[in-house]
Amino acid sequence: MDQADKLRELMSSNKPAKSTHFIAITSGKGGVGKSTISANLANVLAKNGYKVGLFDADIGLANLDVILNVKLKKNLLNVLKGECELKDILIKVKENLILIPGDSGDEIFKFNDQFILERFISEASVLDDLDFIIIDTGAGIGSNTQVFLQACDEIIVVTVPDPAAITDAYATIKVTSKMKKNIYMMLNMVKNETEAVRIFENIKKVAKANIPHELDLELLGYIELDKMVSKSIKQRTLFSDDAPHISPSIELKKAASKLLYKLERKVLDDTQDRSFSGFFKRLVEQF
Repeated sequence: MDQADKLRELMSSNKPAKSTHFIAITSGKGGVGKSTISANLANVLAKNGYKVGLFDADIGLANLDVILNVKLKKNLLNVLKGECELKDILIKVKENLILIPGDSGDEIFKFNDQFILERFISEASVLDDLDFIIIDTGAGIGSNTQVFLQACDEIIVVTVPDPAAITDAYATIKVTSKMKKNIYMMLNMVKNETEAVRIFENIKKVAKANIPHELDLELLGYIELDKMVSKSIKQRTLFSDDAPHISPSIELKKAASKLLYKLERKVLDDTQDRSFSGFFKRLVEQF
């Protein structure tokens, strides 16, 4: 019996009733606002009564603690090393929203020891009551990022109106489409809806012409370039709290509503283990 088989056996007797949805937010290159969108989308869902975990999986550049203005003492790597329990690293950002700190190095992927993973999975039940876990992945098409994308339910690719960013976003979509049929896009820092739709339609056209397998690429929403967003980033606050009535906040709420609608329609056919420990098991099976 290999490692994956042992983990499946372990998980089969520990399936929670709660159904947690795992949403990965990724990008082709850095600097497109991926982490800002991750934090604010999590905040919008939390403010609407959903229990949300924000998992910083940007291995090598984990920075959600900076965006959320919280101090970290330990992170996921410390848990895997056995230096603390998973519950010890969780940070309550606000009502219904917790941060699960990742690690700023790549050591996390070296911990595939059977005993460590079994202990971690048993501890992960502390997160079983979450409705959503938003996973802020690394940028690009590296193997570490792909591991997280493979294990998630939904993938949102973020880009900006920059030729290099758009090219890299398409590359991410092309690679990810080999394992996921449905991919969402968020356009950030655009002038208006017209620009967002134009960029998205161009990417979709290129994808249709060059990706041989079935792909449902959908525009989830857009965020306009706004000085209030920049101000919030500098102040280490969330624009969805600071300025709930500006266009970026309104459009993000629309994107969240669209996502909720899509997920509610999917949940009826879902037979996969919906816990954080189940998600981690899917990660491990790719090691």
